[in-house]
Formats: sequence, structure tokens, C-alpha cells
Amino acid sequence: MFKNKDITIGSLLVALGIVYGDIGTSPLYVMQAILYTNNSIATRELVLGGVSLVFWTLTLQTTIKYVVLTLQADNNGEGGILALYALVKRYFKWLIVPAIIGVAAILADGILTPPISVSSAIEGLNLIVFLKEDITVIIVLIIILLLFSAQKFGTEKIGKIFGPIMFVWFSMIGFFGIVQLVQNPRILEGLNPYYAFKLLANGNVPYILGAVFLCTTGAEALYSDLGHCGRINIYYSWIFVKITLLLSYFGQGAYLLS
Repeated sequence: MFKNKDITIGSLLVALGIVYGDIGTSPLYVMQAILYTNNSIATRELVLGGVSLVFWTLTLQTTIKYVVLTLQADNNGEGGILALYALVKRYFKWLIVPAIIGVAAILADGILTPPISVSSAIEGLNLIVFLKEDITVIIVLIIILLLFSAQKFGTEKIGKIFGPIMFVWFSMIGFFGIVQLVQNPRILEGLNPYYAFKLLANGNVPYILGAVFLCTTGAEALYSDLGHCGRINIYYSWIFVKITLLLSYFGQGAYLLS
């Protein structure tokens, strides 16, 4: 869709609408999942360690692994597990096995993540009006059916529709994150990896990491959607996305510390 040299406000909005749907909605449930590992009790150690793990996961896993390194492995501008396999199959024929596993994992992610994201959003309406579980499920099914039905109109059109929506979403979660940070800036101590290691050292590691890694759900889209958006658009849009995501996570952490 876009060549690597093309960068405009429109192309950045399209990238927002195509690439960041999954990872952008992760703040809806990541901190909640981290709290569940401690019976929903927000201790200082859990909150600081949790946001620290989220920060370093988004930095090491998403930024360095995907944005800095993996995006370089394009196949004539195309990304994704099959494009990567096409680059290396001449050297290692046996890599067809992990390639198949990778495709299966992406399909599984595409099936599991949308219901989690949409369900988390709809369940949030319970703060305003009580919804029975049956009604929640029906609403989620309708939204998912509409979203998947719209995909047939093409990636660019979907990006143009959802791009402005995602821009408003990221701006909103970033703004509310700043509001909480101003009220309780102590949460910025979580930038220190000491708190991440301290939380892991106290046990319960599989559950904590399982919850924390939800923050990078959908990060593979940065590479798999390379052909749709172009590398440079993903680079620049990720700067904005990461900043707002971190503001949201640290803002939630500041609220919990309060």
C-alpha cells in the first residue's frame, strides 16, 4: 500500500488503524490481569513491579525486537512469518516447521485476541449501566461480526476509518494517564528494572509473566502488516503509540498506588 519512503499524516493514521488495534486495547485488561495474580490486592511491590515489567517488555520485546530488528527482515517490502520464511528457506529447509507453527500461532491470536479486547471494553460499561452476561456476549458477538465483515472492503479503507478512531483512543488513554501521574508521580520509580526483578524473585513467576505479556499482544502486527503500511510509517507511529501506552500503564499504576 505505502512505500517505505511515503510518510504523510494520512499514512500515519492508516498505520494506526491497521497495526495497533490489539496492542492498543491491551491497557483495558493488563493491569487487571496483574492484580488477579495477587487476588486483586494492589500492593506497592506488585504495582511498581508490574508497571516495571510492562515498561521493559514493551521496550525489549516490542521496540527492540520488532521495531528495531525484525522490521529490517522484509521480503521486497512484505513482512510476516511467511515472508520471513521465504527469505531463509534457501539456507534452512527445515524451517518450514517453525514457519507452520508461527502461522498457526498468528491464526490463534487472531481468533482469541478480538473477543478479549471487545469483551473487556464492553464489560467496562458496567461502571455506567449494569449489563447481564448474556447481553454482554450478544453485544460482543455483534461487534466482532461487524468488524470481520468490514475487512472484505480492503485494508486501506479499514485503516482510513479506524485511523482517526485509534488516534482519539491513544490520545485519550495518554491524557488520563498524565492526570494520574501528576497526582502520584511516585509510580515513575517503576522505570527502575530493580522492581521488575524484585517482583519476579518473589515467586509466582509464570502467572506474573502471563499477565504482563498481554501488554505486547498484537506486536506481531508491526511486522506482519509491514506490506500494508510501510516501514517508516510504523516507525513514526510507534513512537506515539508507545508513549501513550506507557502513560496509560503508569497512570493506572499511579491510581492503584493511591
